[in-house]
Amino acid sequence: MTIETPHVVKVGIADFNVVTAPNIIRTAGLGSCVGLILFDKYSKKAGLAHIMLPDSSLAQKGNLNQAKYADTAIPLLLDKLKESGANIHSLKAKMAGGAQMFQFQTASEMMRIGPRNIESVRMVLLRSQIPLISEDVGGSSGRTIEFNPDTCDLMIRTVNQGTKFI
Repeated sequence: MTIETPHVVKVGIADFNVVTAPNIIRTAGLGSCVGLILFDKYSKKAGLAHIMLPDSSLAQKGNLNQAKYADTAIPLLLDKLKESGANIHSLKAKMAGGAQMFQFQTASEMMRIGPRNIESVRMVLLRSQIPLISEDVGGSSGRTIEFNPDTCDLMIRTVNQGTKFI
């Protein structure tokens, strides 16, 4: 019997990827960005999207990075999970991030990137009928997250606040 050593797959900003247990998936630098995990506990597959902005309609036309926006990254992640053999109907979601990293004098809607990212991710999940079972969002501190598809635990390391699991 061989024991597989877990490999950590890193996801960059405005990027996404999919893993199968025993592999683990991680992203760092979540400030106003949202790290969204979609996982199927039965096939032990999970995907992570590091979502930077809420809506692709704000993008410059042309060469659009679909992984950057909540409305385009989530369908992309769903397709990749389906291709990998995950059962789309048993997917669940966890998310972290969406901090308000800077305080502005005016509460301009455009500057509320973190809260708008959270709202946008929730809306797309609702439309996709994927239950959001836990989250660690908001605040004003950056986060690093790591998901283990074997245990379905999302580890969240928050600046100056230590580590927790959801």
